[in-house]
Amino acid sequence: MQTTHTTTSVAATSSLVRRIIAASWKPVLFTVLLWLSAAAGEIPIPGTPVPITLQTFVVMLAGLMLTWRQAGSALALYIAAGAIGLPVFAGGASTMALVGPSAGFIFGFLPGVVVIALLRGKADTSSAAHAALTTVRYLFAAIIGGVAVVYAFGFLVQSALTGASIAAVAMASLGFVAGDIVKAAVAAVATTGLTKLSR
Repeated sequence: MQTTHTTTSVAATSSLVRRIIAASWKPVLFTVLLWLSAAAGEIPIPGTPVPITLQTFVVMLAGLMLTWRQAGSALALYIAAGAIGLPVFAGGASTMALVGPSAGFIFGFLPGVVVIALLRGKADTSSAAHAALTTVRYLFAAIIGGVAVVYAFGFLVQSALTGASIAAVAMASLGFVAGDIVKAAVAAVATTGLTKLSR
């Protein structure tokens, strides 16, 4: 009887560990991708202290490829890593980036990725027409969550920290917005293609 109980307990523990690993490897992977996208380099934009990186692209991919819980976990883990001092933000920054001009954008990644994941809907690549509709839905979700939500946070915080008006911050960020719309289109097409290949 004791052996049966022990065997059942070991099997339950093993099953729990497998479920935890299955649920957490994707958020950890996207956390690492966010760090790599920040470490890969940055392009400065004149008139704004916030550089262009590939981080918003990775945020969009996370929202389009993961459940909202997994996507939210990936961003929460990324922000937490920076908060404890790991150099995961643009330019190798860590904790101080969370109180600097980029802070609103960094914090905006979390609600942005959740919005993307909730808006994207279910992929349907059974025909060219359905795949096109899926891509359009993905693009809409990426623009709303990855651009509108992230920038709303970014503009508000940057305006508060720099004393510039929200309109002035928005004007200085037009280069970012255009680039992120292109990133949203690439993320939508790539995710639809990957979904089709995985069928």
